[in-house]
Amino acid sequence: MYQPHLHVIGEALWARLRALAPQRIRPARSVLLRQGDPATHVVLLESGSALIILAGDGGARTLLAVRGSGELLGELAVLDDEPRSATVVAAEACRVHIIPAAAFLAFVEEHDLLAPLLRHAITRVRESEAVRLELATASVAVRLASALSRLVDAASATSSDLAVGLTQAELSQMIGASRNAVGAALKPWREEGWVRTASGGGLLIRNIRAIQSHARTQP
Repeated sequence: MYQPHLHVIGEALWARLRALAPQRIRPARSVLLRQGDPATHVVLLESGSALIILAGDGGARTLLAVRGSGELLGELAVLDDEPRSATVVAAEACRVHIIPAAAFLAFVEEHDLLAPLLRHAITRVRESEAVRLELATASVAVRLASALSRLVDAASATSSDLAVGLTQAELSQMIGASRNAVGAALKPWREEGWVRTASGGGLLIRNIRAIQSHARTQP
């Protein structure tokens, strides 16, 4: 079962790692890491949630995962000294600590964290492969419900209604479907009141379990 970095390295070490850099606020939709950039730092996600997006040929984007609080972002690129393999975008306002690569590497060596971090990275790869298989084989309704579920699971909000700050066009691009197909999948969910347009734009998810159940019944 996937667990965030906080649980992998423990609360005591997490607090020490967090103390290596001051807290910063990043607004929703801001880019935290950019695909192809050099690995100069690691982002510690203290609160909020972020989208892991892979850019392909022709500008196509795929939503690989959603990460919530207690995660490290960009650590693998720092560990193997390679460019960023994906872009990370804040799905909501986030509190982060931007830890320089040298300080992070010294911390990993001091506390013998390389092996657990690599095992965690392997788990992430398996998760991403499962998402890619879903994108290739599942219906639009299932893909959309799954993407919304990942956003809900990672979000910092605890209320039953959760705003997802992504447009219909962005969601369609991220699950590899047309905008019309996403609109068709959303239509019955809107009619049932499980989802509606949020006042500030994007979607307001009101009943993710009903959405998931309905999606599985669609051809």
